[in-house]
Amino acid sequence: MTTSLAAALSALELGHLEPRAEDISGMCPPSTEALEQTTTAIWSDLFATLQNTSLERDIEEMGWGLVNLFHRAAAKKHATIDRLTDEIRLLLAEQDGSEINTANLEDKIDLAKKIEEAATCYEHMRDTAAAHYIRETGRSWIPSTGNRISLGVTSAIVDGRAFLQARRERVRDANTAQGTPVVFAGGRLTFRTDEDMKAFGDNLLRTLGAVRERVGDMYLVHGGDMKGIERIAASWAEQNGIQQVRFGLDRKLGDRAGFRRNEQMLSLKPRYVIAFQGNGVTERLVIDAKKAGIRVVDRRGPLGTPPAAQNAQRDREVA
Repeated sequence: MTTSLAAALSALELGHLEPRAEDISGMCPPSTEALEQTTTAIWSDLFATLQNTSLERDIEEMGWGLVNLFHRAAAKKHATIDRLTDEIRLLLAEQDGSEINTANLEDKIDLAKKIEEAATCYEHMRDTAAAHYIRETGRSWIPSTGNRISLGVTSAIVDGRAFLQARRERVRDANTAQGTPVVFAGGRLTFRTDEDMKAFGDNLLRTLGAVRERVGDMYLVHGGDMKGIERIAASWAEQNGIQQVRFGLDRKLGDRAGFRRNEQMLSLKPRYVIAFQGNGVTERLVIDAKKAGIRVVDRRGPLGTPPAAQNAQRDREVA
């Protein structure tokens, strides 16, 4: 006996693998207060248990993984929304005014809205956990790949075209930092004493604060090196509510990757380039920035100070 592929798939009863509108209709997402309290309780209970034990050294890794748990849950929801968006687009193209097609379209839109509400909830839990992570470790939580964005509260959407347009605009806005770019660059440094390390950190934070006073709407552009001083700058930005744009290295370019990243960062036409000690790629960034007429806040001297006395007057303008 032969059967069609469609009939065979139907016999498998795989419908439970796809969320249905009727399964979640009429159900509201948890309140933001409940999400915050629950996430905080999970964090507190887990890390109170780990502290002062042989597992304490694993707190940072476990904390990163906990934040990533919510981040991945949100990402899966967005992947489902992307698929539903394609289906909505097809239903719009097939609209003939019939009651059946209209009902199918409305169901898909309602389902997409509900799933986006869920994604927003997971993002809120991720951001709450990330706030605990930075307080616990002093470092920003950054995903291993991709972006960390939040689309915010889902807007009321009245029809398919409005839904598609709203999602495009909201994703675009979430991935586009608003304001004036300021590039930060520096390498991985070691210090002879704790006093040197503190002096460097004070100079770094003082410099960032001074630039922000001059550029109130700044967003920070950096290379995303989470083992060097760029991590300190990223943590400062998050603690001060400053957006960040990360330019990772394209490993396929080999030795050229760092210089390509310089070109990408400078293409934003930043107001300033803040340069601390680094490698040859950082040196090239400073040279290219000056050639382009971009002001450089040069802190490549000892412990994050200006490298030469002749730069003092220029640096005082932003210090």
